[in-house]
Amino acid sequence: MINYKHLHYFWVVAKQGSIVRASEHLHLTPQTISGQITLLEESLGEVLFKKAGRNLVLTETGRLALSYADEIFSLGSEMEEMLRGLPDERPMVFKVGVVDVVPKSIAYRLLSPALDLQDMVHMVCKENSLEELLAELALHRIDLVIADGPIPAGLNVRGFNHRLGESGISFLAVPSMARHLKKNFPQSLDASRLLLPSESNSVRSRVMNWLESLHIYPHVVGEFDDSALMKAFGQAGTGVFIVPTAIAKEVSKQYGVEVIGETEDVCEQFYAISVERLISHPAVAAITETAREWLK
Repeated sequence: MINYKHLHYFWVVAKQGSIVRASEHLHLTPQTISGQITLLEESLGEVLFKKAGRNLVLTETGRLALSYADEIFSLGSEMEEMLRGLPDERPMVFKVGVVDVVPKSIAYRLLSPALDLQDMVHMVCKENSLEELLAELALHRIDLVIADGPIPAGLNVRGFNHRLGESGISFLAVPSMARHLKKNFPQSLDASRLLLPSESNSVRSRVMNWLESLHIYPHVVGEFDDSALMKAFGQAGTGVFIVPTAIAKEVSKQYGVEVIGETEDVCEQFYAISVERLISHPAVAAITETAREWLK
């Protein structure tokens, strides 16, 4: 494991531009600092500085190490400032990442139990791609990732999948369109105008495969990364759109649309991904317990 005292000496030398100036800043002898940097280089197996006349300049590896050291010591300073300013009775901070393809209504229903705990919780939510959020999870910058699937097999990320449940798919449209399409669902979807999530959402291909297996070929008029934008187009009568059945009633009421039909042959799955195999964080426990009752 890296010796952070050695890393700090390296960081100061890189910032000050020389071992002499760094020794004045740290109130240590140049020999001490030089020896500590040598130990750091030996532990890393890389040379961090090279001589240029009387000065030291960073190697390529040294510049890379400096960028990480900048972030490490910046976070350390930020932590000190934050901890000094905290009140005695402070809420538990819970940092969660939501994969951008997870519908906002689903994310809210999954996360809201964490705010109902007896102990105060300060929730910090981030939205990003699965790959970006898993990278932050691995660095312990977030506590949990809410995703539409488990960790992909090709990603070399250490984490544990906690299956929350699944939901079938419902098809919705404005009342004038829904009246005609309800009668012979799902065959009525053939040649109808359809709005779908973009290809980054795994449910899209499953919906299209299901329709094709029934020899139903709708006219896809729009694809959306943002599920809220897809619903807005559906609300305007642009076409039929899909949502998880678990939130179909809520969406119908909010957007003034009607359910045409639903299927359990296509399901959206939801997972909580954490760095711990056994859940110990109270907020994560509240989320998983509630979700498993709701998304059976």
